[in-house]
Amino acid sequence: MKKKNLNKYSYYYFIWHGVFLALTMSMIDFNTVFPALVDTLTKQKVVFGVLYSILLGAPYLFNIIFSHYLKHQKFKKKYLLLGIYLRALSFLGMALTVYYFGEKSPNTVIASLFILIFIFSISGGFAGISYADMMGKIFTSKERGKLYATKQFLSSLAAFGGGLLVSKIFSPGKLPYPFNYVVVLFIGFIGLSIASLGFLFIDEAPSEIHEDKKEKFIDYIKSIPSILRADRKFLKFIIIENLASFSLMILPFYMMFAKDIFSIDNSYIGKYLLFQITGTIFSNILWGTISTKFGSKAVVRTCVLGGAAIPLIAIVLSKFGPDVFSVVFLLVGFIISGRRVGFETYLLDIAPQNNTTVYFGIRGSLNIMAAVLPIMGGLFIDVVGYYFTFSIVSLIMIFSFVFFKEK
Repeated sequence: MKKKNLNKYSYYYFIWHGVFLALTMSMIDFNTVFPALVDTLTKQKVVFGVLYSILLGAPYLFNIIFSHYLKHQKFKKKYLLLGIYLRALSFLGMALTVYYFGEKSPNTVIASLFILIFIFSISGGFAGISYADMMGKIFTSKERGKLYATKQFLSSLAAFGGGLLVSKIFSPGKLPYPFNYVVVLFIGFIGLSIASLGFLFIDEAPSEIHEDKKEKFIDYIKSIPSILRADRKFLKFIIIENLASFSLMILPFYMMFAKDIFSIDNSYIGKYLLFQITGTIFSNILWGTISTKFGSKAVVRTCVLGGAAIPLIAIVLSKFGPDVFSVVFLLVGFIISGRRVGFETYLLDIAPQNNTTVYFGIRGSLNIMAAVLPIMGGLFIDVVGYYFTFSIVSLIMIFSFVFFKEK
């Protein structure tokens, strides 16, 4: 009975964190707000590509180190909180930098973003492994499915509220640059600080640690090939997630594409963000149905197929003006929501319960493509343009869909 009550309250704490995290992340949404900020500071797409590579790739590159360290720690909560607080301070640092240098020295802001985004990124990876380990210990597979669905729905509503706030801040005649970005970044700092409060009350059970079998880091690295050979499902998951990164890498470039093609003003940042969040809200019905009837693997495959379609849809809708182009962000919301529900849940399903930390660490560090593809995307767009880059991504995603279908 005690275990049941513990899970009940932990369920609400995870929901609390998810809601405030969603509200916070809408303040620096990486597909609308953040690309618009960088585009204001520099027109070189490759600069944004490098920043986005750090954002996506840094936690993956460091996760193998983090997971090796964390697998020998009985309690993960303090590391989860450390990661959240570092991310919050990164928000504060970005807000202060934009405030003091946004108008006078854009290059200074860009230089600081490389440092602050790196801290934001690796602390997120550190927190993510701890988060997954705690979730794996506290909840059963069935409970996790319910938690993810509920958290995703409520988080989407919170994100929509954040989107309305962003839309208000970027409305014409409201806050001028750079104060508009300063305000949203400072709200992000406050929101993450509040989000962490729920975890303070979780009574975490200790992980089972075999001290007599504690291995050196080099031995841990050498064990990865044998783990992948022994678990073919895990190996295929790694391959698919790397291929799916091609779709992920171009998500933030849709905002830059719209700004370049339509010469839109900042009011569209909030509008496109609201369409994206609306997509995440309504897609919960779709992903919940698919996950319940066909499992998390079907969610992943549907996301991959959607990732193949959106670039082509973006090309077509670019002929119809900025308002019609909002549909692209609606569909992006579907894919973002599906990835959250599908990929992590599928990995939790196939990972041994006593090896969750290791699997998430290996998964992160072997997702190499996420670290390099945004740079390639920025270079490709600078050299050959959006249309060619979008078309290539669609072809790769179609191949990924067929590959994942194979047994």
